[in-house]
Amino acid sequence: MTKQTFLVTGASDGIGAIYADRLARRGHDLVLVARRADKLAELADRLHAETGVTVDVVSADLAKIEDLARIEARLRDDAAITGLVNNAGIANEGSILDADPDYLSGMIDLNVRAVTRLSAAIAPRLAAAGTGTIVNITSVTALMPDGFTAVYPATKAYVLAFTEALQAELGPKGVRVQAVLPGITRTAIWTEEKLATLPAHMVMLVDEMVDAALAGLDLGETITIPALPDMAAYTAYIAARAALRPNLSLAHAAPRYGVAAAV
Repeated sequence: MTKQTFLVTGASDGIGAIYADRLARRGHDLVLVARRADKLAELADRLHAETGVTVDVVSADLAKIEDLARIEARLRDDAAITGLVNNAGIANEGSILDADPDYLSGMIDLNVRAVTRLSAAIAPRLAAAGTGTIVNITSVTALMPDGFTAVYPATKAYVLAFTEALQAELGPKGVRVQAVLPGITRTAIWTEEKLATLPAHMVMLVDEMVDAALAGLDLGETITIPALPDMAAYTAYIAARAALRPNLSLAHAAPRYGVAAAV
């Protein structure tokens, strides 16, 4: 990639902080967004000292509409920003049987609304310029909603579908769009106690995950699954999905339902 300025959300630690580090080492300037201003400032100072890139920090809680609106305005108005990494998100809602409705709403606001509105804020500029990059961090749970909790995989399935649609619309206009689907990654979203109960071969270090995601971007992938050994398996999944399309919307109900055709 040629030099860009990337805005990275959820940048104070974990996946977002490693993205900031790797993008800085590629020579890209940064705008880092997260709630923790102190951690952002510490990261920004280190990256500037080590790489010389310009690093701006913005403290914002993207689950709050007023903070989200500030970042949207920055993406619309700051022509220097040509890259967006939508990384901010939360999980750990627990069982739907005893879920906190306010927590679920906050998860949807951050995982879905923020990703949608930030992408929509920058997309017109990028499309008009015929260049730029949007990276959306989703999750392998988007492909296996029955293997986790109820709401988190649903939000990540939205991000995956949203990214595919963005690529279909923006790709022909010169904008690079990528969805990254990490598996279990050693970040603060997982407690050490929980990680200790999981097989070690299922847990990836965050540095390796981000390095693989950036390699996928370099390869021109729209969908990057860092742990998947052979993307032919995903290609076959997409082909099977596409094979359904001719029969998903027809004038009459399928015979198995025994519904008489309307006269």
